[in-house]
Amino acid sequence: MPLYKTVIVNKNTKVLIWKIEESIDDLSCRFSLTEKSKKKLMNMKSEIHQRGFLSIRCLLELEGYSDQDLSYDIFGKPHLRDGKFISITHSFIFSGIIISSEIPVGIDIEKRRDKILKIAHKFTPIEAYKSIANHDALVSKLTIVWGAKESLYKIYGKKKLLFLNHMYIEDFSFETNHTIGKILYDGKTSDYRVFFLEIEDFTCVYAY
Repeated sequence: MPLYKTVIVNKNTKVLIWKIEESIDDLSCRFSLTEKSKKKLMNMKSEIHQRGFLSIRCLLELEGYSDQDLSYDIFGKPHLRDGKFISITHSFIFSGIIISSEIPVGIDIEKRRDKILKIAHKFTPIEAYKSIANHDALVSKLTIVWGAKESLYKIYGKKKLLFLNHMYIEDFSFETNHTIGKILYDGKTSDYRVFFLEIEDFTCVYAY
């Protein structure tokens, strides 16, 4: 399947989402990979990860980039050769990128699963959600909070932030589709705009 969804965030920032339905061979024939990327692909034991890796390159190609234009720093944060900001995500059958020519950005796609209830205490004060009686609504809200913090973590781009201690997501309603995220670290507070949307059984969150 080609591009699943495009979100124009503003004149300088765009989100692209791909639904991964192609085989590895079908994805691979669309573009060429660097030797480093070929080796990385071959070392992936999961076909899901391989297809996610390749679908990201499909999204890059739609924006005029090749695999050679993408690199990663020592913290694993992706960078584009032309200096634009990029963030990458893939989860099961969906992958996504956000690209901006002016501001650091982050994106995360997560499948909505009951598993989030078991780990919620590790990334957010769970007592703040006890008033949500509806099970599906609770799973959805926690998935958004997790995706928002993942997005902020990717923007910061270093391995020091703790989800529970260094990041805060303001409360929100599902109808608004946006909220504010904060990184509180090293005596500084940075605010970010956070947006979310649901695609089938998945939640996409992006921030800048």
